[in-house]
Amino acid sequence: MKSSISLPTGLFWVFVWVGFMILYTFLDIAIWRKIFPAGRKYLNIISVTLCTAGYIFLLVRKNNFALHPFANLSGQGILLALGCAILFYFVLDLFLDPLLAKLFPSSEENYQEALIQLSKTPILTLLQICILAPVLEEILMRRFLLDGFCPRYGKTTALFLSTVLFALLHFNMVQTLSAFICGMILGLLYLKTNSLFCCILAHMGYNLLAYITTILPLCAKK
Repeated sequence: MKSSISLPTGLFWVFVWVGFMILYTFLDIAIWRKIFPAGRKYLNIISVTLCTAGYIFLLVRKNNFALHPFANLSGQGILLALGCAILFYFVLDLFLDPLLAKLFPSSEENYQEALIQLSKTPILTLLQICILAPVLEEILMRRFLLDGFCPRYGKTTALFLSTVLFALLHFNMVQTLSAFICGMILGLLYLKTNSLFCCILAHMGYNLLAYITTILPLCAKK
């Protein structure tokens, strides 16, 4: 039987992750850039990786659940995951995001500025966006929250709650609305396949497409 978690517990662990993000951002801005500017990029990669790994370890240990990332893996699930990654790119990046950019110009400006900053550290950005973020967010949002909410609230409510929390983690109106749709489909993929790896693969695939089409061109201009 799957372990059950409450909404307050889920919120707590989301805020804990926000605290970890604040920590590695503080280390980069207040310490690495000022004290070790020459090695700042590498120190930032190390701190982001350690914070991500430390949070996953803490989440699993304190809540006593097993990850089993390759459980229930199937060829059909992998195809669904790859299809979701491509669907996200065409529906969100090529269609929805441009519409949202027109509706929320200030959020779009902030988003573009964030992309410019990310393009300054392409290796860290690739690691963070295409590997660390998908692994962390799928463990937290699908394996922990969605799985944990289902026994207590039912699948429909659990899917909605985990999707809302996933969207709110993205902090920007343009990203948040797209993340809601992305989170909803990833949640449905998880409920369909019961495979953590499939969700991670779909998330990684989509982020990699976005990285190649959005951030790499900015890097080439430098």
